[in-house]
Amino acid sequence: MKSNPFWLVRNGIITLVLSACLSGSMNISGPAFGASLPPKFVPQAELRSKLQAAPYSNSRREELLQQWFEASGCGKNQLTLEVVTRGQPPNLICALQGQTTSLVVVSGHMDHVKRGMGVVDDWSGASMLPSLYQALASLPLKHTFLFIGFTEEEKGLVGSRFYVRHLSPEKAGRIRAMVNLECLGLSTPKVWSDHAGPKLLSALFEVAKTLPVPLQGIDLESVGRDDAESFRARRISTITIHSLTQNTIHIMHTPRDTFAAINMTYYDESYRLVAAYLAYLDSVLP
Repeated sequence: MKSNPFWLVRNGIITLVLSACLSGSMNISGPAFGASLPPKFVPQAELRSKLQAAPYSNSRREELLQQWFEASGCGKNQLTLEVVTRGQPPNLICALQGQTTSLVVVSGHMDHVKRGMGVVDDWSGASMLPSLYQALASLPLKHTFLFIGFTEEEKGLVGSRFYVRHLSPEKAGRIRAMVNLECLGLSTPKVWSDHAGPKLLSALFEVAKTLPVPLQGIDLESVGRDDAESFRARRISTITIHSLTQNTIHIMHTPRDTFAAINMTYYDESYRLVAAYLAYLDSVLP
């Protein structure tokens, strides 16, 4: 099979390497992407409105995200506020019930550092979660999807580590995938390839090719950590979708991290890719 371009970060420098990680031995079994039911996409104007509404306060971010989940149809009986640190916003969990007890976690983190507005890192991921809920809500889902806005990621993955630490072995065993959204809209969609579960990675490229949406693997080993790491510690398969490149990585944790840094065409592409990907995963994961 033709190799695909991947990028690797070492010592803060992104360099091009080639990987054949999409070899036939890693193909996911199940129906082709076209056989899965299409999600109901929200318009780009709605995505833009949510991004532009980014509050500076982390507490206000959690409140706004909760309001948007409820407006999208995620009722109070589907919402869970998981207190992690006294005086800090809780993890916010919205459950979209499927036909089985098998779970798919979809996450972004709500907090940001003091420099900049943190629209890219990571309001771009967290604010997308209610729109992804809307995209899947009308589908006859097999899996139950848990859309989670994690708290205190910037303080050392505090929210996701708390969540995973309190998972029973039985519930952890029911999580078929964890899809993490981090720093979207700076470029066309990217995936942290060497941290991705092989089947999840193969499925993402299949969906991207069919849509079509351009997709590259860019690995961020020396740039930082993300909430997916907490799940991998429990042997749960994860994948992180982002948009960082050598030309955009300098925006993180600076005053340049504002809505002006977002390219809405790229952000909308990421949203459509993720929504279609989640619908596909529902049809192919056990």
